[in-house]
Amino acid sequence: MATKSLATATVRAVKNRKLAPLRAALVLTPSAVQKVKQLLAGRDEYIGLKVGVQQRGCNGLSYTLNYAQTKEKLDEEVVQDGVRVLIDKKAQLSLLGTEMDYVEDKLSSEFVFNNPNIKGTCGCGESFSI
Repeated sequence: MATKSLATATVRAVKNRKLAPLRAALVLTPSAVQKVKQLLAGRDEYIGLKVGVQQRGCNGLSYTLNYAQTKEKLDEEVVQDGVRVLIDKKAQLSLLGTEMDYVEDKLSSEFVFNNPNIKGTCGCGESFSI
């Protein structure tokens, strides 16, 4: 099944942040919730968004963000404020404790993943290593 990529993402390493027990694998900020709702509005064929990782970029990994039509067997499901985000099985450990934000400024608008598990990022912020 082919998926359509819908957004770009920037990576930020978060230092000195402890993983909280019994928390969702991914937490969305209010601005991220609003943007996901906007992206899914009128698209009844999709059940939510799916976050994954792929090998790409100068530092090893980068995030993927696609529309999801079905939940695969081993996907992690995060439901927050009426929004459903699926986490691909290959991305679950690298996303644990991550905050997903949506940021708009004069030059860009993008999802930003504030991830405490990241050990390094590239200069442009699109790829990371764990």
